[in-house]
Amino acid sequence: MKKTILELKDIVKSFPGVLALNRLKFDLKSGEVHAICGENGAGKSTLMKVVCGVYKPDEGEIYVDGVPQSFSSPLDAYRNGVSIIFQETSLFEEMTVLDNIFLGHEIIKKKAGLKLLDYAAMRKKATEIFDRLNTKIDLNACIKTLGMAQKQMVEIAKALTFDANIIIFDEPTASLTQREVDALFDIINKLKQEGRGIVYISHRLEEIFQICDRVTVIRDGQYISTRNVADTNKDELVADMVGRAMTNYYPKAQTDIGEEIFRVEHYYDDGFLKDINFYVRKGEIVGFAGLAGCGRTELMQSICGFTGKAAGKVFLNGEEIEIHNYNDAKNRGIVYVSEDRGKYGLIVDMSIEQNITLPQLQNFANNMSIIDTEKEAEIAGKYLKEFEIKAPDTEFLVANLSGGNQQKVSVSKALALNPTLLILDEPTRGVDVNAKAEIHKIISELTRRNLSIIMISSELPELLGMCDRIYVMKDGSIAGCFDRGEFTQEKILSIALD
Repeated sequence: MKKTILELKDIVKSFPGVLALNRLKFDLKSGEVHAICGENGAGKSTLMKVVCGVYKPDEGEIYVDGVPQSFSSPLDAYRNGVSIIFQETSLFEEMTVLDNIFLGHEIIKKKAGLKLLDYAAMRKKATEIFDRLNTKIDLNACIKTLGMAQKQMVEIAKALTFDANIIIFDEPTASLTQREVDALFDIINKLKQEGRGIVYISHRLEEIFQICDRVTVIRDGQYISTRNVADTNKDELVADMVGRAMTNYYPKAQTDIGEEIFRVEHYYDDGFLKDINFYVRKGEIVGFAGLAGCGRTELMQSICGFTGKAAGKVFLNGEEIEIHNYNDAKNRGIVYVSEDRGKYGLIVDMSIEQNITLPQLQNFANNMSIIDTEKEAEIAGKYLKEFEIKAPDTEFLVANLSGGNQQKVSVSKALALNPTLLILDEPTRGVDVNAKAEIHKIISELTRRNLSIIMISSELPELLGMCDRIYVMKDGSIAGCFDRGEFTQEKILSIALD
């Protein structure tokens, strides 16, 4: 029998107006990967923040190696062998890899009665850790120069300098390519073989079946079930997560596609984009597929005026238009939802209603430029209900929402502008399976109202399930196009990988 190295008993945590965790239990054994899954707002990240000392539990007990623990901070948890690697890394961007790894627990040497940093010892230990992880990273490199996958490796190395026996991964693959995901899984398997316990939080159920030994489902802050991964399936987990069986993950509505409303001809820039041609019809969902870095996001951001005008022609409703900045695009009814909601989509220290109405405040102001807060609340309340955003009211701060509910606010903000063409860049990234289905249903219903949608997604099943046509991009150009009924995952990948 493997040893239980982490046990949580009857954990309770409340915030103003919200009971986040309600008598929750969980256990982790040495040498296992134990997944925690649930809908957005179920309490997964809150639970892990309680474990790591970010939050103090209101009630309940935490045992590490059978010993009761109450951590006062993440550093306190680190020193007791418990580490967490958040979806958004907690590294200092302007500092080097080596400085970040040992920050707060530097190796000290004494010389002539003085205490000095022992850089040679720290460099030796860091090099040994990266060698164990089979990873090459320049210890002198500035963190801001690293990609997300390398930053995660730095976080893992930091945890191992504390000799962490319990490592928590919170949505670790959200910003990684498939190749980087495979490399991360190799690292997790190495840590598992060393006898360390891994807590793995993810919305991607296929990853749970690929990497995990057990899976615990929580719903509305309560414990629902723990199963051996080998003895369960996706449908059982989803039923536990949402409280009912789900049969349609991609509820695409059948719509009568109308005339062409948007066209791009011979579009290119001096750098990456090359002679791009595509069109969108009324009520149509057009997907853009391709490997990471193929140019999908760059193309849409250029068209919307974020990166300066490129050469070529853009037509809306048969009229050639000039877009010099995003205001031009927005005023024409072309609205873009960024894949990075935290950086470009939302102001998290503002409320839900303030975020939703921010791009069009002039529409909520009277002649004296005083904002009609009742009108703001009415519009925001509509989307709060329609998207089932888990918050007590529209004045709730976005910062206090789960990642998936933040994404719902970001999409609501775009829809409140009543667009003609809605460009969704990774619209369900970081969103649980039930919320995905809800967003897909809303997207599908929007096409019934003759809204046209461009959808960029790294998840091929999402594109296959929702789109009427799919363009495949490669190296800054369009390499192929498929109509619904002829596209398959194999056909798309064969072009993207060719």
